[in-house]
Amino acid sequence: MADDTAASEPSEKSDDPGGAVRVLSFSGLNRSLEKISWIGRLSLTARILVVNILPLALLGGGIFYLDSYREQLLSERYKLARIEAQITAEALAGASRSRQEALLIQIGKEQRMRLRMFDADGRLWADSFALDEPAFVLADPNEQGWEQDFARMLDRGVDAIVSARPVPDFVEPESNLAEAWPVLQRAREEGVSQIELSQAPDRTPVITAAAPVGLQGSTLMTTRNAVDITESVRSARQTLGVAVLLVLLSSILLSLFLARTIVMPLRDLAQAAVRVRQGRDRDVEVPRLPQRRDEIGLLARAVSDMTSGLRNRIDAVDHFAADVAHEIKNPLASLRSAIESLPRVEDPDVRTKLTDIATHDVRRIDRLVSEISDASRIEAEMSRAKLERIDMAALVRAIIGSREDRAENRDHRISLSVHGFAPRVLGIGARLERVVENLLDNAVSFSPPDAPIEVGISNDGRDICLTVCDEGPGIPEEAREKVFKRFHSVRPDSEDFGQHSGLGLAIARTIVEAHDGVLYADARPDGKRGACLCLYLPAAE
Repeated sequence: MADDTAASEPSEKSDDPGGAVRVLSFSGLNRSLEKISWIGRLSLTARILVVNILPLALLGGGIFYLDSYREQLLSERYKLARIEAQITAEALAGASRSRQEALLIQIGKEQRMRLRMFDADGRLWADSFALDEPAFVLADPNEQGWEQDFARMLDRGVDAIVSARPVPDFVEPESNLAEAWPVLQRAREEGVSQIELSQAPDRTPVITAAAPVGLQGSTLMTTRNAVDITESVRSARQTLGVAVLLVLLSSILLSLFLARTIVMPLRDLAQAAVRVRQGRDRDVEVPRLPQRRDEIGLLARAVSDMTSGLRNRIDAVDHFAADVAHEIKNPLASLRSAIESLPRVEDPDVRTKLTDIATHDVRRIDRLVSEISDASRIEAEMSRAKLERIDMAALVRAIIGSREDRAENRDHRISLSVHGFAPRVLGIGARLERVVENLLDNAVSFSPPDAPIEVGISNDGRDICLTVCDEGPGIPEEAREKVFKRFHSVRPDSEDFGQHSGLGLAIARTIVEAHDGVLYADARPDGKRGACLCLYLPAAE
């Protein structure tokens, strides 16, 4: 059966419908993003890169906020320096001068600090760096390598971005008096420990603390070059920077790979569509990408199917135009010959015959134009019409009765038999009526006089089957497909030439296919002489 064949054919159009759901789930986001004008100007590759790199860029921005980490370290070191100054001052308060000098040397070496003692008059009388080897030396930037220069450049850049508070440069006064040190002056005046932050030439912090020593008016001043704070911040920044750089590089590579898997197929589809539109390559193949089961694959197969349908439509229009020109040319040539001959013919009988020929040709052209106009409107009307539930049995009964009233069945008795469920379909009533009319016209034309015509309708729950069987000469197997071609007409000898346009069955098949049905010709199932036209339509739920 033809309907079984149609049902068994593989269809690539019935891909996973979940793809459409997945696409729709992003429609709201896409509409929101398209409202941003600059995004609409970016290529798809650039959009993928922006979406994947932007979060990493925000993460990389954490490098600039390591300044808070530095401030926390400095705050902890301030507390430590104040406590160290106070403890050291208490330890020095009750000690002898020689003991104080020994403590200054010992504490300076252990804590890597510079300790200085000033008497009540503000004069320097003891310096751990003068009493022994210096515990540290401020680095000279001019003697360091390019790595430190680059690190200091990054420090200045980060400070500028985060608007870090400026830190004064550390300058060693030439005077040995207490008044040369503001922090020392405040400690002497207020009688409590004081602390001050400055910056060494290599941009490392220098923490200076001062605390009173006992009740004699002496003052202790400690100086520490907190190189470890700068090294810790730079190390954290370097670690985070390298991590972000590696992840950023990986993200860029993955984004480019993702863009390639999306953009390249889309570009191929766009180029193929352009070639199809321009018509420069008739045999251009639109890639179907059968190996892809994602939205790109769905799009590729949809575009390929659309292109095939467009080509078939163009070919059909071309063939239809050629057939129309050929079919109209014949009666026009006959009409022209008859009209040109009329002035030269004086025999009344011949003139009457030529007039009849001209009239016949005019009617034939009118019939052709009407049929051609109807055939050209079918698909457009089908795309706009609203489907409704139609009872095929009631429709066929009404058509048979109407034809009998108009005497279009001639002397033929048309019988109708209905089997199975109620044969209801979803369709357009006027068009399905045209199909049944054409099938009955074909059966009436080929049936011998007084021969019955049998119409059967059955419903198996899935398809509605309508058969129109006659007792005419039948259709040879090799010609059963040709009868549905446009302008193909093999009429009985009893009918006038040109009475039929050859479009009836072609129009019927076009309407049936627009209803997702099948129409074909076959032999009678009971083995009798004659033909049987079989129509299958999906049953309405």
